[in-house]
Amino acid sequence: MTAADLSTVLCDLDGVIWLAHEPIAGSSEAVTTLRTSGCRVLFVTNNSSARIDQHVAALAAVGIDAEGDVISSSTAASHLVQPGERVLVTGGPGIVEAVEQRGATAIVNDGTIDVRTDDTEPFDAVVVGLHRDFDYARLRSAAAALHGGARLIGTNSDATFPTPLGLDPGGGAIVAAVAAAGETTPIFAGKPHGPMAAAIAAAIGSGFDPATTVMVGDRPETDGLMAIELDCRFALVRSGVTQPDEVVDPERGVRIDIDLDDLAGLAAVIAV
Repeated sequence: MTAADLSTVLCDLDGVIWLAHEPIAGSSEAVTTLRTSGCRVLFVTNNSSARIDQHVAALAAVGIDAEGDVISSSTAASHLVQPGERVLVTGGPGIVEAVEQRGATAIVNDGTIDVRTDDTEPFDAVVVGLHRDFDYARLRSAAAALHGGARLIGTNSDATFPTPLGLDPGGGAIVAAVAAAGETTPIFAGKPHGPMAAAIAAAIGSGFDPATTVMVGDRPETDGLMAIELDCRFALVRSGVTQPDEVVDPERGVRIDIDLDDLAGLAAVIAV
C-alpha cells in the first residue's frame, strides 16, 4: 500500500490518535505525513458525547488541524430522526447539537421526564450515547419514553473504549441497559453501521472511491466491519483495544489488509 494507492484515510480517534485524549506517540506526525503524501485524512469517531467543535479543539491540542474533517456517531444518528420530531437525548451535547441541526427538537434527559404524566408529550425517538451522568433516574425516563412508543437509536454499539488505564464502559453498554429496560431493539448509527457509512460518503462527496480508501482502527469488530460496509481496505493498529500480541479471531469475518503497531507505522509504509 503506497500513497499512489490512496486518496482517503479514515482514522479512528480512541486507540489510534489518543487514549482518553492522551496522544499516542507519533500520531500527530503520522497525520502530517499522510496529508503531505496527498491523502485526505478524515477522523471518524463513535464518540457521540462531544460536539464537533470540541473534537476539533481536542485534535488541535495534540497538533492536528481537523476543521471540517470530523465525522461522529452523533451526526450519523441524527439522520435517523426527522425534522420536527421530539427526541429524548440520553447522552452528551454532541447528540443535542446534531439532533437540533437536523431540525428536530432535542430534550435532554435529566431523569425528571416521565411520559406517563399528563403534562409530558410523547417522544418520537430516544437517542442514547455515552454520558457519564447516566443513572437510574435517566434509565427510568428513557425506558418510559420507549414504552410510550418512541423508537430507540443508539449512537454506537461499542461496549467499551480504551484508556491509558484499560477499558472503560462505552456508549453501547448504556444503550444495552436502556434497550433492556425499554424492552425494545435499538437501531445503531455509528461504526460499523449503514448511517455512518452514509455520513462518510456524504462528507467525502462525489470523489469518494472505496478502492482508494482505507479505514484505520484498533477494533476489528467496529473499524474492520466499517471497512466491509464501505467496501474499502482495513488497516488494524495495535495501539488501543487490540493488543500487540493478540491473535485476531478470523471468525469475526474481518479482512485485515495491513496489520501495524500504530498510525505512525501506516504513515511509514505510505511514505515509502
